[in-house]
Amino acid sequence: MSKPPRVLQITGAYYPEISAAGIQCRAVAAALAGRAVFSVLATAVDSGLPRAANVDDVTVYRLPVDVTSAASKAAASLRLAARLITIRSAFDLIHIHGVSQKNLAATAIARLLGKPIVVTLHTAGQDDPAAVKARSRAAYATLTAADLVVGVSPYITTRYLEAGLPSDRYRLIPNGIDTSRFYPATPGERLAIRRTLGWPDQPVIVFVGFFSRDKRPDLLFRAWQQLLLAGTRATLVYVGATHSPYFEVDRTLEQTLRAAAAALGRADDIRFTGSVDDVETYLRAADVFALPSIRETQSMALMEAMACGVPSVASRLEGATDAFVVDGVNGRLVRPDDEDALAAALQALLADPDAAHAIGARGRETIVERFAIDPIAARWLETYQHVLGAPARRRVA
Repeated sequence: MSKPPRVLQITGAYYPEISAAGIQCRAVAAALAGRAVFSVLATAVDSGLPRAANVDDVTVYRLPVDVTSAASKAAASLRLAARLITIRSAFDLIHIHGVSQKNLAATAIARLLGKPIVVTLHTAGQDDPAAVKARSRAAYATLTAADLVVGVSPYITTRYLEAGLPSDRYRLIPNGIDTSRFYPATPGERLAIRRTLGWPDQPVIVFVGFFSRDKRPDLLFRAWQQLLLAGTRATLVYVGATHSPYFEVDRTLEQTLRAAAAALGRADDIRFTGSVDDVETYLRAADVFALPSIRETQSMALMEAMACGVPSVASRLEGATDAFVVDGVNGRLVRPDDEDALAAALQALLADPDAAHAIGARGRETIVERFAIDPIAARWLETYQHVLGAPARRRVA
């Protein structure tokens, strides 16, 4: 029996800090326990986190960085290179998540050490090869240097092939969901959770995500306002960071929405949780989930909500949300930035709980059948075995 591959994941954030890539790395590491050995090298905006720690039996190395400072990011790249050299005997393969400045140092050191590289493209508008090339030709070169590139959605696949990059070094492996963590609540469980959370006895719409303009939390607020004006009383719960050093988070949004809700006399009907570790708690208690975003690759939040059996409304994004949501069957899809359509879809789900429940149940089936974490993790493992077994390509022996 061959030895389990030893894989170093390089990602922009890892638990307790939150990123889609970090969440996926953690879930896969748990699913492949005993079949692969993982370690993690991540940047961290919280300088108080330990530089090295054990998280769920995975060794995690952190590199503090001020994401607003070019000098700090450059220094983090140098520390990343130094750390790779220091721990070089602990891994056989490097798996880099996303494309940023970290890829330059990681690729250079991997080639120096003769270690193969897998790169996963996660983020629309940032990891698209054309966008990477426009931002930095050096970063684009790290894509061509990778032994294998993985995309998480058909959207990424299309962008990769449009760039003329080699199809034989590309795989589509979607994100996976831990369906034993994200699962529907029974009516009794749901009621108990809502009481614990202090939610009122009225419908609750949940949003999960960073408070960025691209996520459109303000559009959802305006759609919710339409429901109120039409006589539908509902609580709107925003789950996720409203204040963060990350560039995409707009600190003014929460204040603006709070003021607008107060002006409507509905300040108690809007809640902001901030960043949470138990997002499944909020999803399992929700009546409806909303994803009004205009930019997604493969939304983890949407998939988690569907796994919890929550009827969901999302923007129709080609190759992203429409790759697994069929409008009216296992969810609702609306035109991006269409406030009226979003309000109408939310109203329809709230007005017909039986139909909404059926949609939620089919959403759960979709995730279990196509995106459960165990078979997705097995595809990661097969990818590592393939790359490690392939003839070395431009690597030092």
